[in-house]
Amino acid sequence: MAKSRYLALGDSYTIGTGVTEAERWPAQLVKLVRAEGLDIAEPEYVARDGWTTTDLSAGIREAAPRSPFDLVSLLIGVNNQYRGLPLGEYREELHDLLRLAIEYARGEPRRTILLSIPDWSVTPFAEGRNRGEIAAAIDRFNAATRDEAARSKVARIDVTPASRMAATTSGLLTDDGLHPSGAMYGSWAELALPGALAALGTRTAHRA
Repeated sequence: MAKSRYLALGDSYTIGTGVTEAERWPAQLVKLVRAEGLDIAEPEYVARDGWTTTDLSAGIREAAPRSPFDLVSLLIGVNNQYRGLPLGEYREELHDLLRLAIEYARGEPRRTILLSIPDWSVTPFAEGRNRGEIAAAIDRFNAATRDEAARSKVARIDVTPASRMAATTSGLLTDDGLHPSGAMYGSWAELALPGALAALGTRTAHRA
């Protein structure tokens, strides 16, 4: 039996800017899935630092991943918020991306997981900015992720509270003072594990 295939879509938070490939949260998720006895291949990525929803859509068209996949994750939106792009535009493009993700996931919503947008207002990078306004904007964008996940019938993984732990816990950011460390990504992978296992449920009999 062929290994389950996993497609990870996103931006710097998915491609793991500042960490090793093994420390990326999708890679750590695969390790956790394997520990549950499931045979899954390494993640295939369509993700890049700085990407917005528009950029990701273009990136997917260019990369043209070979479907089908047994699991697809999507984490996108922080750069829309950072650049001050309209929330309505984000909502529409997120819906389109979820529809595309589901198509790659064998056309089954249960095989797609959507992660919430992390809150960068707690990082040193936000020093000198209005942290409260940033956090409130992230919350508004995440309300859209909740709505669109429900609309598309996909699982939503809330990593935002974990991202806010960087305000009080050392070792959760890379040296750039903005991007998560492997330790933080590990916590995201643990949060995503139940959704990933549910997505791969029909293949649980196929052991590594």
